[in-house]
Amino acid sequence: MTTDSDKPYWVAFNHVNGVGAVRAGQLLKRFGNLQDAWTASRNDLLFAGISDKVADQIIYSRSKINPIELTESIEKRNIHICIRTETEYPKLLKEIDNPPTVLYYVGRLPENDMSLMGVVGTRRMTSYGQNVAEELGKFLALNGIGVVSGLARGVDGAAQTSVVNSGGMTYAVLGCGVDHIYPPEHRNLARAIVKNGAVISEYAPGTHPDKSNFPQRNRIISGMSNGVIIVEAGEKSGSLITARFAVEQGREVFVVPGKVTDVQSRGTNRLIRDGARPFYEKKEILEFLNTWQAAEPQKLNKPLQQAFSTPEEKTILSLITNEPLHIDEIVRKSGIPLSKVSSSIVLLELKGLVLETAPQTYQKTRELF
Repeated sequence: MTTDSDKPYWVAFNHVNGVGAVRAGQLLKRFGNLQDAWTASRNDLLFAGISDKVADQIIYSRSKINPIELTESIEKRNIHICIRTETEYPKLLKEIDNPPTVLYYVGRLPENDMSLMGVVGTRRMTSYGQNVAEELGKFLALNGIGVVSGLARGVDGAAQTSVVNSGGMTYAVLGCGVDHIYPPEHRNLARAIVKNGAVISEYAPGTHPDKSNFPQRNRIISGMSNGVIIVEAGEKSGSLITARFAVEQGREVFVVPGKVTDVQSRGTNRLIRDGARPFYEKKEILEFLNTWQAAEPQKLNKPLQQAFSTPEEKTILSLITNEPLHIDEIVRKSGIPLSKVSSSIVLLELKGLVLETAPQTYQKTRELF
């Protein structure tokens, strides 16, 4: 059982390169708490399933980091810290595969009995998309439903601005530290959000925006929410990643239909074709939330689950078995470029489907479908 005295060690590990939700889970399983893991020998870290490279990084980091001083320095900046074992940690988020070990936030987290809907979409929204996002934000705010989004340009910003203007609560999940608001033009929006809601990140303060962080951020948006509404999304929109995570987490996915001629609606229209739930009337959200059971989230149909897995992920999963396989072999056998294999494996790790058993060596943990 984690105690307050263990909290600084969660924060310390969160500052170690290579120790994310997956590896922190390995350490917890082996040591029972992260304070003991922080002082563990290199051999004990390796026995816990930590790779040589990451074990070396842990040993190096603990020579530079004082966990208690680090935690106090963050809290002195009015940045709150919530670790996974605390009661304030969002209940739904705790139930997903590999939830964030630490949440940093400015403002206040939602109560665990509060209904939340994720609202996301393209950064290049049309006037139609903007109108839908603003109407949704206002409607949800006036009905006491919190909105979770990514503070991004386009649909995210439009929906969250509308919530703020309507006096509602919204939660912005960042792909950087909470002290680096991105995009910078949304700094005033972030300040307004924290009056009733929060700006949240699993990334340590000081972390700058990086494109590799945003897929991981998206799993938090869907993980915190009862359901997700996709307003507009092109064929390669990051919103489709949020939708995929939502499906795998057992969340309902609502999709706003768009014109078949609009580039920004190609992704959303394809989701509807593949079995996602079309969104037509705002009252559907209220009906959904009235019947939604947190303890038993609906599992969506297999065809829709498959639609959210990229061809690369399917290929990689077909190659990785219960026997460890090096990433070079995955590249050779699949014919997929190394950069694409690496990014796909990160997502598969976050979903709890593959595990790194040695440096750049992976094996399957469970079946996707």
